[in-house]
Amino acid sequence: MTELSLEDIEFIKILATSDAIILQAGMNDATKHRLDEQIGTILREYYHENTMNTQTNWTEKFLKVGITEDGGKAAIACARRLGLDIS
Repeated sequence: MTELSLEDIEFIKILATSDAIILQAGMNDATKHRLDEQIGTILREYYHENTMNTQTNWTEKFLKVGITEDGGKAAIACARRLGLDIS
């Protein structure tokens, strides 16, 4: 299972509170790669936990670092608008 670093937490919080168009305009290739590889994996596992009832414990981890259920959903929606496949 993927671990949740401080950088991941901040990135997910930014996704949860930002407009995808603004984010996309300011992203370089390294940021896009990190979004797809690391953050995308975390959000996919979180999505599966909440839709397919898998036991990944991401909801608990998110809550411990201040990412609410609504924040997680908003981060997934933003990631999808940026072109990530979160299913």
